[in-house]
This record gives sequence, C-alpha cells and structure tokens, in this order.
Amino acid sequence: METPLYQKSAPVPRHFLMGNEAVALGARHAGAARGTGYPGTPSSEILDEFNRLGGPAEWAPNEKVAAEVALGVAFAGAGAFVTMKHVGLNVASDVLFTAAYSGVDGALVFVVADDPGMASSQNEQDSRRYAVAAGVPLLEPSDSQDAYDFTRLAFELSRRWHIPVLLKLTTRVCHSGSVVVPRAPTEAPAPEELKPPADISRHVMVPGHARPAHQRLRAKLAEIAAWNEAEGPNLRLGGDGDNGAGKAAPLGIVTAGSSFQYAREAAPEAAFFKIGMVYPPPMNAVLAFVRSAARAFVIEENDPVLADAIRAAGGKIEGAPELFRFGELNVARVRRLLAGDATPEPPPPRAVPPQLCAGCPHSRTFASLKKLGCFVAGDIGCYTLAATPPLSALHTQICMGAGIGVGLGLRHTLPREEARRVVSVIGDSTFFHSGLTGLAEMAYNTPPTGHVLVILDNATTAMTGQQHHPGTGRHLDGSPAGKIDYEKIARAMNIPRVETFDPLRDEEAFEAAVRDALEKEQLAVFVSRRPCVLAAVAAAKAAGGEKK
Repeated sequence: METPLYQKSAPVPRHFLMGNEAVALGARHAGAARGTGYPGTPSSEILDEFNRLGGPAEWAPNEKVAAEVALGVAFAGAGAFVTMKHVGLNVASDVLFTAAYSGVDGALVFVVADDPGMASSQNEQDSRRYAVAAGVPLLEPSDSQDAYDFTRLAFELSRRWHIPVLLKLTTRVCHSGSVVVPRAPTEAPAPEELKPPADISRHVMVPGHARPAHQRLRAKLAEIAAWNEAEGPNLRLGGDGDNGAGKAAPLGIVTAGSSFQYAREAAPEAAFFKIGMVYPPPMNAVLAFVRSAARAFVIEENDPVLADAIRAAGGKIEGAPELFRFGELNVARVRRLLAGDATPEPPPPRAVPPQLCAGCPHSRTFASLKKLGCFVAGDIGCYTLAATPPLSALHTQICMGAGIGVGLGLRHTLPREEARRVVSVIGDSTFFHSGLTGLAEMAYNTPPTGHVLVILDNATTAMTGQQHHPGTGRHLDGSPAGKIDYEKIARAMNIPRVETFDPLRDEEAFEAAVRDALEKEQLAVFVSRRPCVLAAVAAAKAAGGEKK
C-alpha cells in the first residue's frame, strides 16, 4: 500500500516559529537545493531564515528571474522554491504558466504571500485565481504547523507529479507564531544523480510540444484531484471538536487558511471542513459535507473562490456579502457574517500616515523636485512615502518600474509646457527589478520634450528590510558580489546626460541640473546617491567582520 504523502508530525522537539520561519524550515527539511526570490512584505523573512539554516539562497533582480533560476534547478532534478508577495506573482506568472506545461524533473514550489487589507501593498489580489488559471496545485496553510507541513508536502507533490506547486500564505500566517513539531528531514538527491534535462519535447515549449503538454497537465490535475479527495491535507471537524464526526450539524463551515482560525473561534459549535489543498479542490468531499449541514457557510478572505466553485458544482452554500470581500477577516467580522449582519462597518481608527525617516536623503531630493514644480511619476519603495504630507511631492505610483513608463506616456501626451515638467523617479532596487526596460524605452522612444529620470540610490532595498540587490555589491548573506553601475548602464543606452549627486551636499547643484535639463528638453539620468542610515550601519558591521 502506498504511503500517504501528507502525514502528521511525529513527536520530536517542538519549536515556536513565525509562519515564514516554518516555511524556511520546511524547505530545508524537504531537501531544497536552492531558494530564490525578491523581497516583498510579508514574505521577505523566508529566504533570510533559509540562509540562516544553511540553505543556499539568493535575492534575484525580480520575481521572474528568481522563478527562472528556480526552474533551472528543478530541471536539473533538484528541489527549489521561489518566494514573493502576491503582486510579485504577476511578474513571475510568465514562468509559472508555461512551467505548468513543461513540468519539472525535480521539485519547484512558488511561495506566495497575499496581503488582505493591503497592510503594505497597492492591491489585495487573491493568488488562488492564479492556481486555477495556470493549472497548478495550491496549498493554503492556516498556521505555522501547516506552513511547515504544507511546504514539505508541496515538494513531495511536485516531485510525484512533476508539476510546480503554489503555497499561498497571508500576512497573518507569515507573521504570526505558533508551535511547530517538525519531522525528520528528507534526503536531497546526491549531486551525481543530477543531470541536464534530456527530453527536448518536454523542455522546449514550442506549439507542437505545448499542445500535448497541455493535455498531460490536465491529466495530472485529474489525478491530483482524486488524490486530494482520498488523502489530501484536508480536515473535517465535528461541532464537538472530534475529527470526522460525520454527524449532521446545524451549522457547517467550509474554510481554508487563516480564515479557519477566525471561524473556529467565532463559531466553536460548528462543524468544519478545512481545505488544505484549495486547488484542485476535494469537491466530492466538500459537497457531502455541505449536504450534511442544515446551514452551510463558506468563510474565506477576499475573492469568493471557494464559494463560486462549490455553487458551480451544485452545492447550496452561503457566502459572504460584498462588504466582507474587502480587508482581513477577524473573529468579530466572522460573527457578523454568520449572523447575516451586512450593515456598514464603522471606519477604522484614523492612523498616523507613515513618513520617510528623519534624515532620509530622499526627503531632500523630493523637496528639490517640489521646489522646481515637477510632476513626479513615482515608483514603489520607501520613497513612495513622499506622496504623503508634508512633502506631497510624488504624483503617480502603480507597480514596480512604472514610474519610467508612466512618465514617458505623460511626456508624449501632455501639452508641451506641462510635459516639460514631468520627471520619473525610481529606487535603486526597483531600477534593477523593472527599470532597465523602462530606461531602454526612454532611450528608444524618446518624447519630443526629452525626459528626466532620477534614480534614488540609498544602497539597499529599504522598505522590505534592508536586503541587498545587484547595485549593493553584496549577496543575500552579505558576502561580496558583483556590483552594477547605474551610470555606465545609462551611458551604454546612449543617454546623453548622466550625472551623480549627493542629495545632502549637492542640493543646489542637483536643482540646477534638473532645471537645466527640463528647460533644454534634454534626455537625462540623474543619480541621487546617499546610503540609507540603517544600510550604512549594516555595511559598516559587515566590513568590520570581513577585516577580522
């Protein structure tokens, strides 16, 4: 008889871990040969912890590159995982969709952290939609123990069916702590067992190869759905808390992820069906559970993914009113939901808006741009806070790298006098993430009025926790790495005017240069360079350690 992939942990030493730490430990115990990613709250700590545990880890320039590196590791027969926040999956989706067709020779896990309520994000998209669209399994843990178990399970499923697997976290799972009981580590393949992929028809996704690959993918999903029905990581709890009670219940709740924790506290008397593998769902088991309850509810955050799927399969189930689609759930909101209370919720307490740190060099740069009357097409990073009072000096922000493209679009379209005051601003890490192609666009399709790009180089990825990037000259673990020069890149792209300033020491010179470039309608890149104080302290410590 085949051993089930999902097993409860054996009694071994217990740990109290944050969800992100549990994922890192699970990946280490699953024999992951490499972890890749791009920092994004709430996922950023996973790779740092994996590195601390001795696992090879790297920060890639962006999520797409990170996913490609991880896919290469998996093509070689080893196990890899790639970490990102939900909007990062937009960037990596080009890899995900076709890797689902090609499959993998080892194991590949996409660890994606959603941000319901937008604590630190520009939207609250639901990553479960990607699993359905790409056709890949998705596991959703509800606490740190699940995060550990499901990470290991994701590697096992990926190896068994040669398919990428999504592990979907949320802010509460990432940053909340609970007890974790680990299992004995799995042995990774020996180096001599690894080899380049040999089957061209599986690894080159031209149309003639992709058509049968799509059919193989759908066959795999059917097998995985059957496995999920029979032995998947799903949990049925009776109203009295016993597992698999099977009794008819006045109230039955179908849920997954962190929503289970809220619902369990809000309605302890209910029967529960907690789905661990959300896609492909164990629909027959869910429908049987729904039929066993006098009243059946779906409790889920953001999109009605489970509710829509259950109703489409013929299940009679109640879901959340529209107002509960926004923001995080909590125990009080779940109680209101179950009571049918759809009255408007009171506005949240007015919070003090975040601001740039005192003494931040970016403040001086934005103050100069405001003084010059610039319209600033901005980007994502700590400098986005320049949009808030008292500066109020950043006027657009959409996604990583968009500051350049949006600025160019404005320049091409606005009346000449308005176009001439548009400036694009991008951070150093964001420049490597998605700014290189924007700079190429700037050099290739130059607006009639020229354009000015300001690169804010504070020598770190500050907003997400001081991570390194290709411009810092350091790897994830702080060891020396190749350092890429912004000025040389700009000159190589034939930008005629490239200058560098210290925003504190060269304030007047910076203002004069920007004013001159705007008036003369020049194509210019200005680098505003001064290290973040926090990054400078970390760099000094690293340098001191190397000297010792």
